[in-house]
Amino acid sequence: MVLKHLAAQGEAVGGRNGQSAVLGPHDLHEIHLPPVAAGVRAGALGFMAAYNDIDSVPCCANPWLLEDYLRDQLGFDGIVMADGLAVDRLEDMAGSIPAAGRAALLAGVDVSLWDEGFARLEEYVDDEQVEAAVDTALRRVLELKAMFGLLPEDGADTAAIAMPDADAIAQATADGREQAKRMAREAITLINDGRSAVTLDSIRGVLTDAQAGPVIVAGPFADDFGCFLGDYTAPLPADEQSSIYRQLVARLGKDRVCLAAKPSDVSADRWASAAAVVFVCGSTSERSYDSEFDDNGAAKAVAEYGATCGEGVDLSDIRLPWHQDEMLDEVVALTTAPVVSVVVCGRAHVLTHVIGQSAVTIWVGYAGQYGPQAVADVLIDGAGLPGRLPVTLPAHPAAIPVRYNDRQSAAHVYKDAAEPVLREFGYGAGSLAGVTFSGMHADAESRANEVLVQVTAHAGDHKTAGSVNLFAHVSGGRRIPRLAVLVDSVALTLETGESHAVSFSVPFERLMDEADDNVRVTFALTAALNNDDTRHTDDCDTSVSIVIHR
Repeated sequence: MVLKHLAAQGEAVGGRNGQSAVLGPHDLHEIHLPPVAAGVRAGALGFMAAYNDIDSVPCCANPWLLEDYLRDQLGFDGIVMADGLAVDRLEDMAGSIPAAGRAALLAGVDVSLWDEGFARLEEYVDDEQVEAAVDTALRRVLELKAMFGLLPEDGADTAAIAMPDADAIAQATADGREQAKRMAREAITLINDGRSAVTLDSIRGVLTDAQAGPVIVAGPFADDFGCFLGDYTAPLPADEQSSIYRQLVARLGKDRVCLAAKPSDVSADRWASAAAVVFVCGSTSERSYDSEFDDNGAAKAVAEYGATCGEGVDLSDIRLPWHQDEMLDEVVALTTAPVVSVVVCGRAHVLTHVIGQSAVTIWVGYAGQYGPQAVADVLIDGAGLPGRLPVTLPAHPAAIPVRYNDRQSAAHVYKDAAEPVLREFGYGAGSLAGVTFSGMHADAESRANEVLVQVTAHAGDHKTAGSVNLFAHVSGGRRIPRLAVLVDSVALTLETGESHAVSFSVPFERLMDEADDNVRVTFALTAALNNDDTRHTDDCDTSVSIVIHR
């Protein structure tokens, strides 16, 4: 298991891949390094240093990051890799390609990916520092190979590598598919429903009514499979590839379901008689074998329906590509049928127009190979929508970045965009739908150096599933507090009328700096199906405050 990218790649200026991360040591430790420590605890065998620099020091030539922090503080003794050609990118800093290799090696990089810099380290054959660092790097690489049985026994020319049992491979494949199906189901997130009399339930009734009019599946990804996959996805056989259009045809019949990649693909009379429209929009990070690639292995963006997200595909405009907002306007003008928009994307696109024009909007991210089936399960079979947004959705293309854990609210700051946030991180109108809470309380005395937060969840008149997210707001310390910090999350499945006790454990170190003697923490949770963000309410059933003394 090699974890990447170390570190703060998501802080790149302007959202540009591999650019500088401008942040101080506190934010680096608070946001970007805890996952590194968690990875070491989980048994990671390697880390990949990121392309970016942090305060001008490149990650793959940062001795503090790769040696002092990762190895000395965390005790990590696996391998550190540089990203593709990242070492050679140090040439301008180091003065030459060989010097770039030396800088990365001495900073703690053990393995480079197709760089010239490491291949020319022989030019430092008399450099004792380089000689020692090469020995150390080789030891780490050889120990990793030995762990996997890749080294020959004494006197043997090759290693005797035991092949995995065929039944074990088949079982692992089956387990992986079940995990992929579960993840696809959990990705489906309802971000707009009930703003009018037309709801998802009412649309589902029309879709499943064989006597109703035609169902039109429209949009650039209506019959697309690759859009559901992320970067660098292994190829799948044709019989395992599907699309939302093909899934609806399988369930409703080819005579009833029409495909309209462009609005003109369907006749005016079919639009006029349509019972419902499913508009599949978004963007794609698809990499195919006929794609053109940069020298670092990232696919190049193309103008027409190619990758618009992923590594090396930065955008200055985060509105939906290819004029999809205008395409949706055309669709709405052609029919009186309700429109369900399904947004397939891995980037926080501006969906303000989509939500405004759609009766229902569902966000599915990159739900993977079983994404089309999961969407059809929701639209036709009434499956739940347990997903919550893993990002904050901006309401306007230039009002970024907007993050739930900023220290200052972006609301009412822009004169031309009073509400720059369209949907907050963690939003999911279908997650734990109908659940209410009672008896929320916090205890900082019964456990050493952590707060125990407990609440009871009560299901409504139907079975529901989703996550309860616990957020904290800290005041009284020595820093401007963040508006909220996600400190724990618990997945729940509740049967009709069932009540369930929910417990969260929050270490003091998530809430206090070392210099703080005491702080006041307000905990709040979200699990409502409505459009209110309960993090910001004072409802005693969804928030509680406590003072913590060190």
